[in-house]
Amino acid sequence: MSLYSVAVKLKIPDNEAYTALTALRRLGVNVARLERAVVWQFEDAADPVARIERSETLYNPNKHELEVLEQNGPRAGEAWIEELGAREERGMRRYIAWRLFADAHAPADDATVRAAVERLLCNPAIERAIT
Repeated sequence: MSLYSVAVKLKIPDNEAYTALTALRRLGVNVARLERAVVWQFEDAADPVARIERSETLYNPNKHELEVLEQNGPRAGEAWIEELGAREERGMRRYIAWRLFADAHAPADDATVRAAVERLLCNPAIERAIT
């Protein structure tokens, strides 16, 4: 049984990510850039990209781009936020991936990611953070 993770992110400017970036800076988190994506994770798919592309509610080629992730967990500088008690949709788990960068290209360190999660990105009453 194979596990696949596919990130869906916007091609167009992401106002939610920009708002979170400015809020994190005001909260004292040293972050230069912030990216947001929806990560869909599922098992046993012949073609994970095609599975996402078939659903108009998950993917619109005019505004989204897809990336099959090499690992099934957060990358360097990244936190995945999962809603507690969320039901699986179409046999897939949904996460919001927040990827923080210390400068234009280098991922943020673990302490910066933890600070961002604790101060803004995750509400522990209803969400769980994976770092």
